[in-house]
Amino acid sequence: MRILTPLEARVLGVLVEKRATVPDTYPLSLNALVAGCNQKTARAPVIEATEAEVLSAVDGLKSLSLAFEGSGARVVRYEHNLGRVLGLPGQSVALLAVLMLRGPQTAAELRLNCERLHRFADISSVEGFLDELAGKDAPLVLRLARAPGARESRWAHLLCGEVADAAPVASGGMGESAVAIGELAALKAEVSRQSDRIERLQATVDRLVAELGLAAD
Repeated sequence: MRILTPLEARVLGVLVEKRATVPDTYPLSLNALVAGCNQKTARAPVIEATEAEVLSAVDGLKSLSLAFEGSGARVVRYEHNLGRVLGLPGQSVALLAVLMLRGPQTAAELRLNCERLHRFADISSVEGFLDELAGKDAPLVLRLARAPGARESRWAHLLCGEVADAAPVASGGMGESAVAIGELAALKAEVSRQSDRIERLQATVDRLVAELGLAAD
């Protein structure tokens, strides 16, 4: 399989994510797919892709059989085929999706951020699937060198090609250890709850628009 473009990876990650988080509106319409790509939460980096750009990325994924059009819908809708094409279990698909959507993360961060896609029992379970992905003939993930002062190494996906080890983020005199783990977990949990709420509201709006026969913006 060829290397994906960053936008193709974003589109693929969104399709995997939304299948788990908003199953009532999956497969996704182009409007919903663009909105998912341009989300301000749970995305790194945040982007502003146009419909034309997203559609071009979808076409690229379709050429690789990683995405396809759903049948029987009045509006064209799209779904992913990542697990079948790469021969991966759902746990690995979830990890790749979160890496594509949020960038490099530690195993602990991945376990937390994958919660809505797959609930891992513990961090060692996450690491086990990451090791499998890294050990393939064509590795799909890479463990990055640990940044100075960091407690854990981060992982990155390789679907867009090789990645350089990310430079450590400069701190204002406070080390990473100065931030309470509990505060970070609480913040991330709140962000996740708010994201769930927004997605449920969007799903309700989409359903009402379809029932009323209105044109979606």
